[in-house]
Amino acid sequence: MIQQIKEKVLSGGKITMQEAEFLYFSTDKQELFAAAEEITAKMVGKVFEMCSIINAKSGKCSEDCKWCAQSAHYNGKCDVYSLLDYDEVLSCAKMNERQGVKRYSLVCSGKRLSNQDVDKMCQMVRELKKDTSLHICASLGLMEKDALKKLYDAGVSRYHCNLEAAPSYFPTLCSTHTTAEKLKTLQAAREVGMEVCSGGIIGMGESAKQRLELAFALRETELQSAPVNILNPIEGTPLENTPPLAEEDILRTLAVFRFILPKVQIRFAGGRRLLDKSIVQQAMRIAVNSAIVGDMLTTLGNDVSEDKQMIKTAGYDL
Repeated sequence: MIQQIKEKVLSGGKITMQEAEFLYFSTDKQELFAAAEEITAKMVGKVFEMCSIINAKSGKCSEDCKWCAQSAHYNGKCDVYSLLDYDEVLSCAKMNERQGVKRYSLVCSGKRLSNQDVDKMCQMVRELKKDTSLHICASLGLMEKDALKKLYDAGVSRYHCNLEAAPSYFPTLCSTHTTAEKLKTLQAAREVGMEVCSGGIIGMGESAKQRLELAFALRETELQSAPVNILNPIEGTPLENTPPLAEEDILRTLAVFRFILPKVQIRFAGGRRLLDKSIVQQAMRIAVNSAIVGDMLTTLGNDVSEDKQMIKTAGYDL
């Protein structure tokens, strides 16, 4: 049956939840991984995209997301500062550009930016477009359509807003905003002309079926990029003692994500530095064809030169 499901995907069909559950729970893992690898090679090719992020505004977030060091509700440790000066944003952008990174995302803490900060961000984006060759992305919270249009006109080509978890599980992790609000933001971003980037964090206590539910919810957003974070439990947050996902569960999740999202950039994000390098390379061969390189928002990332070598060893061109 796995070969039939694979051929369905390769011919342009969409798999069902029942088929996804069969793949995750009922198939031999090596057969599953080989089929996902074939879908990756045929549907998205062997060119790997690197992007980087900058924490352009940090800490004192009003939202109560249980995984996040930046939430003002908990005692996670993070730097606290308002919107960075342009020179610092440009310096980081230039450093990434020199290392061959093509996409650069401005990320801000908080539920949404004020109108004043939106205007500052637009000016920053216009200057980045003049001073670098980078594609500019933004992750600025729950934005209205008029603000997103300003950002698009300034030069933001892709908007990021993670669903974070399955719609059925998200309310147990956050009470100050909803999946519906996230979906509304992503819809508005598409309507103004932006590409969409949305993913989540696996290993927050959700079931395997809820991880699949997240992938199906992402599919409905018509996204181009799906960042997959692996929970890095942060001291002082409610999830600080969450046990890690087994490596096989991580690989099975990524493999079935590739069946559900065959043409999407499945992007390694936070938490992968906790994995053995052999598992990271296996994940790349199976399903992961892009990554956030360098540091994350509040945790350390991976060395870019090491990432490049790992990407090439996994059989990709940059």
